[in-house]
Parts: sequence; structure tokens; C-alpha cells
Amino acid sequence: MKNRSETLRDSIEEMIATGAVRPGEHLDETELANRFGVSRTPIREALIQLASVGLIVIRPRRGAIVAEIPPQQLVEMFEVMAELEAMCGRLAARRMSPEEQQRLKEVHLACREAADNRDPDDYYYRNEDFHEALYAGSHNAFLAEQARILRRRLRPYRRLQLRVRDRIGNSFNEHQAIVDAIGEGNGERTAELLRGHIMIQGERFADLIAFLNQLAPRTA
Repeated sequence: MKNRSETLRDSIEEMIATGAVRPGEHLDETELANRFGVSRTPIREALIQLASVGLIVIRPRRGAIVAEIPPQQLVEMFEVMAELEAMCGRLAARRMSPEEQQRLKEVHLACREAADNRDPDDYYYRNEDFHEALYAGSHNAFLAEQARILRRRLRPYRRLQLRVRDRIGNSFNEHQAIVDAIGEGNGERTAELLRGHIMIQGERFADLIAFLNQLAPRTA
């Protein structure tokens, strides 16, 4: 069961992921405390937790601000994310039990419902369930935890990608190919598909950069 600071951490993280607060914006402890009806102590603890995964930066005399990622670093982080996911997929294709494969198919079908409704927010959460099923199927707890840490760090940018035209439909089709490759027990094919699913390059990179202005700090 989550304690208060962990619940607040998740709420503030959601604000960052949805763009309610944007890269470069200041996070005022008093305002957050008033917003959530708590004292500043659990807010401070939540901000420290978010700083530990790189979503915010805490600076002396400036307090907490939402972290900004330069485009080149963003590409590098997605490159690492792609390799972590590929490793999870390769292991999952070899190690998933029939029950775990059935679970993957179930969350995949949930993704289709969100894709059919063209709901990027719902699809985002269903997509999280899909990748969590892959991590579980890898049966490598350390690898899974590293993948989760980086996925969390990239949340605002992964979420933004789903608003690019046709990305939800393409993502779902990529999921289908991954499910098929796992069903065949083809680890190398699964790894290749996941690497392509995560990587941002070419048009996908250009689209993401074009949308980054949506996350730019608001000006008065």
C-alpha cells in the first residue's frame, strides 16, 4: 500500500506527464500543498522521489523545476530504452508461461479498444499494461526495473508521441507483430520488433520535435 508521499509523487508525476506542468516550470511546494490539502513535508518528500528518477531538478534557492531534456539527449535515452525493451522481449519469447502469454493477449485486446476509440490517454495506460506484461514475462527483475525507471523518465515524451497522427494505429499494429513473434517463441524477431517500436528516428523524430513546443514553459 502506498504512503502519502508516494501517492503525491504519482499525482505530481501525472501532472508532468500530461503537460499540466511543463519542462522548465517551477513547482511551488506551498501551491502543491494547498492543491492536495496536505502539509509541505509530504510534498517535499514526493519531490525528492521525483528528483531521484530525473523527472524534476531541485536546485539551491530555486527549489524544484520540471526537468528539461535537450533533443539529442532525448534521442539517446530512447535508444537505450529501445535496447532495454528488446532485451525484455527476447527473454519473454523464451520464458513466458502460457498464462503470461494469455495475459499479454488480453492487454493487447484492451489496447485495440482504446485505439478504435482514438483515445490517446486511454491508449497510453493500456500501452503501459502491455509493456508491463512483457517485463514480467522476461523473468529478469533487475532488467525490468531498469526499463521501468527509464520509461517513467520519458513519460511526458512517450505520451506526447501518441498525439501524432496515425501513431496509435501504428503502435497497435506493432504490438500485434510482437505478440505473434512471442507466440512463435522467436526471441530475435521479438527483440527486433520492440527495438523498432521504441526507437525515434526519421519521421518519428521530426514529428516529436515538432510537438515539443507543446511542452515548452508557458510565458506570461
